[in-house]
Amino acid sequence: MICFQGSACGKGIGKMYYPDELVEEVRMKNDIVDVVSGYVRIQKKGSSYFGLCPFHNEKSPSFSVSQSKQMYYCFGCGAGGNVFTFIMEYENYSFPEAIKFLADRAGVNLPEAEYNEEARKKESRRTKLLEVNKEAAKYFYYQLRSERGQAGFRYLHGRELSDETIKKFGLGFANVTSDDLVRYLKSKGYEDKLILEAGLASFDEKFGLHDKFWNRVMFPIQDSNHRVIGFGGRVMGDGKPKYLNSPETMIFDKSRNLYGLNFARTSRAGNIILCEGYMDVIAMHQAGFTQAAASLGTAFTAGQANLLRRYVNEVILAYDSDGAGVMAALRAIGILKEVGLTGKVLNLEPYKDPDEFIKNRGKDAFDLRIKQAENSFFFELRMLKRDYDLNDPESKTRFHREIAKKLCGFSEEVERENYIEAVAEKYHIGYDSLRKLVLSYAAQTGLASPAVRPKSGIQTRKDPEENKKKPQKLLLTWLVEEPKVYSKIKKYISPEDFTEDLYKKVAEKLFADFEAGTVHPAAIISLFTDEEEQREVAEVFNTRLPRLETKSEQEKAFHDIVLAVKRSSLEYSSSRLGGDILALNQVIEGKKALEELSKTHISLD
Repeated sequence: MICFQGSACGKGIGKMYYPDELVEEVRMKNDIVDVVSGYVRIQKKGSSYFGLCPFHNEKSPSFSVSQSKQMYYCFGCGAGGNVFTFIMEYENYSFPEAIKFLADRAGVNLPEAEYNEEARKKESRRTKLLEVNKEAAKYFYYQLRSERGQAGFRYLHGRELSDETIKKFGLGFANVTSDDLVRYLKSKGYEDKLILEAGLASFDEKFGLHDKFWNRVMFPIQDSNHRVIGFGGRVMGDGKPKYLNSPETMIFDKSRNLYGLNFARTSRAGNIILCEGYMDVIAMHQAGFTQAAASLGTAFTAGQANLLRRYVNEVILAYDSDGAGVMAALRAIGILKEVGLTGKVLNLEPYKDPDEFIKNRGKDAFDLRIKQAENSFFFELRMLKRDYDLNDPESKTRFHREIAKKLCGFSEEVERENYIEAVAEKYHIGYDSLRKLVLSYAAQTGLASPAVRPKSGIQTRKDPEENKKKPQKLLLTWLVEEPKVYSKIKKYISPEDFTEDLYKKVAEKLFADFEAGTVHPAAIISLFTDEEEQREVAEVFNTRLPRLETKSEQEKAFHDIVLAVKRSSLEYSSSRLGGDILALNQVIEGKKALEELSKTHISLD
């Protein structure tokens, strides 16, 4: 049975099962080239297909899809897996949702998944929460279009939103009376407990169960798959709070969702514009900037940054231009750096936010500001500069010292040198002087050490652990690329010779498949439920083999790889076996096998 955990909202749901044979049937009936080509433009080159990676922004195709392996792998960002992994990554689906999606596509009837009792209850609760939120969204949507909702319509039209935009975002209205929604949901059969749990109502002794939202314009909050998971409500006058949001629930985690991402993730603009409010997102989408998204009433989080990393490499911050917005931007820049995203900052002055800017200056001016978005490091320096008087030599020196400290944050020498050169030119500092200052602080703090250039002819040694792992990856890739070599090495190599746990599991399945005469590398990925493990397995099967012209060179390279795997295995087992006679005999046998292998010619015919 295939066991998997997790859900699209990122929270575990216990365990559920489908039979292995059924999962494999669904996979085999969904050719990965056909599925991926529905999302990505790919062209055949040699034995594989290549295109621009949908999981990071790139100009040269490094995203490969192998029909023979039924896998995809990006040599740029490392994303990889089988057809299930692709759908999970692209659609932000859980494993169960990916199976259902692909089963429907292939016309495979799925039985009810088998749940343990805990999972059954949680999945049922989650489904009901999604249902009640969807019903509430429909109710708010129709109230806006009723006679009682005209105040809401006037407000939205006053904010210059078109009927088409209002419909696209499913905007609605919560009536003035305080129990309309509760009565409606109860009439649909929803229990008080569920309505409370969804955050759609509150309870107190004086008023009993009553609506959480009333007399507000309503913004349904959707996850990246367009499912309503919560709401934001805005007053139309000067009431407090201006915005009222749903509390966190089983399906609504504010730190792992972004408003508007369900639309922004498919914009293919090459970046995502991150702003602070619902109206900013909607105004940008209406103006054609469909890559806009916003955090949900809380500070930007690492979870949200990781979510963005699924779709883009670059994030443009369009925060309010006031003091609070600047502080939020500075904080967000640090978070983006931590997850490996490039950050830029949009200059909205003299206006406060994107909505106000677009209303006053128009789409073209906003587009120009996007193209002129400021490098996040220079934005940080510009904000830092405000604290110093550059007409005072002492204050100016302190500013230059702070610049040097910040430049130490670049651990890669090439990047650091490029920034030193750019900063020196921008702030009229001598390049050599600034570089010496940076290296001085780096030496003091250990933040960045000057690169040690190897002497001529001497190469820097690689990580010893990586040296042991590389031959194991190469051997597994070679076996998949050329299955006939398995019979040449099975006398010398077994799954026990793979010292990395993940590689050992892969080898166990792969070797068993070879013995059975049916090898499906993509099926091996389904044995792993962790996303990072799936990526690593895909990488294992896509390691670049040495490009050698002659047969003798290929045979020598293959022999060296097999020998390295066996040698590493012996070293590993020798260091972990006890001192009894049995252990000693195992070591002796291992040494004999290694010696025999070293003298054996392995033909690739």
